[in-house]
Amino acid sequence: MKQDFFESGVVYHVFNRGNNREDIFIEEKNYRFFLSLLKKYTLPVADIYAFCLLKNHFHLALRIKDENLLTEKLKQKPFLAFSNLFNAYTKAINKAYNRHGSLFQEHLHRNRVEDEEYLMQLIAYIHLNPVKHGFTGDFKQYKYSSYQAYISEKPTNIETNFIMNLFGDKGNFEYWHDLNKLFLEDKMSDI
Repeated sequence: MKQDFFESGVVYHVFNRGNNREDIFIEEKNYRFFLSLLKKYTLPVADIYAFCLLKNHFHLALRIKDENLLTEKLKQKPFLAFSNLFNAYTKAINKAYNRHGSLFQEHLHRNRVEDEEYLMQLIAYIHLNPVKHGFTGDFKQYKYSSYQAYISEKPTNIETNFIMNLFGDKGNFEYWHDLNKLFLEDKMSDI
């Protein structure tokens, strides 16, 4: 990985899938384990705005913390947190399922999020991914996405306040998602 992989203070859409499109989550416990590693390795360097884990790929929306909030070690190489996350997960899956080699595609993909409108679209896109790929018809009930963190009153590690402020309130957040779901269903019916 390049050492300039992530820039402090910038929001990214981070995603990757299984090598050769293989499943990266085999059992329910794999999703929970990945989320625990995401918390362990990512929260020290980034605020997580959204996530969705699907059988063979994942999506994250996150903001790399400002330099003054990073330790000296992480200021030098913030990408190491992500490398450590994916290496730890791959080693655990390889050991548990008697497999060898790379679990993920060669390079982690990331897109820089340049404006708030794109960020709002991205949040909805991430939460609607289980519908797009046919895992569920009701994205609101999908267990491995951050959507529930936004509509629940329970404490969460997801940085919901910033995103809710973009949408204005919970009602607008839900409306935006429902509107995008209708658009997605309309596009899917054209296929």
